[in-house]
Amino acid sequence: MLLFPQLTQLDLTGPYEVLARISDAQVLLLWKTREAVVSDRGMSLLPTSTLDDCPQLDVVFVPGGPGQNALMEDEEVLGFLRKQAEKALYVTSVCTGSLVLAAAGLLNRYRAACHWMSRDLLSDLGVEVSPNRYVIDGNRVTGGGITAGIDFGLRLAALLRGEEEAKRIQLLLEYDPAPPFDAGSPESAGAEIENAVRRQAARLQAERKNVIARIRSSCTLNPNSSDGPG
Repeated sequence: MLLFPQLTQLDLTGPYEVLARISDAQVLLLWKTREAVVSDRGMSLLPTSTLDDCPQLDVVFVPGGPGQNALMEDEEVLGFLRKQAEKALYVTSVCTGSLVLAAAGLLNRYRAACHWMSRDLLSDLGVEVSPNRYVIDGNRVTGGGITAGIDFGLRLAALLRGEEEAKRIQLLLEYDPAPPFDAGSPESAGAEIENAVRRQAARLQAERKNVIARIRSSCTLNPNSSDGPG
């Protein structure tokens, strides 16, 4: 599970809470160094391994968050993901982590999920975008925005160890969502709330658009290739 400065911690910790409970699983928290990484809301997270020390992984996972913008142009991270993806059983993400996978060329010819506010940006990177909470396409498993990471984690657990084990984890976590408000999607929240959220995130989204514009202008995203941008 990749760490990076300014990630959204629930993108990571939601799936982590599920995947760390899979029998015989070892979950690594990866970054360039072993120094603490600070999330976009100030939570410190401690890597357990570095990119250089990392063995070949069965599952590669990328969360999202404001710091994901920088990752889309970070050749060290993108190269690490490409190398791991060659032999990984599953290449995965939650929220805007799918933008990082796309920037690495790892979602070419795949359907994928993303945070609702960034689906158009994922499409700009040549990916077929789905509005679903999670998407399984071949060995690519991607989750939607933030809280969808728990749904993603349970589905991935079922792929790895079967539905019975995934259901036991779900019960242990008492994951039985019943939100107090029907405002968890743009459609249910309504235009007024959606527009307020978009205004709040306008600067970050503008930065993401600029990054993607640079990626598109500097390389060709070949939809017929599963390799990185060339």
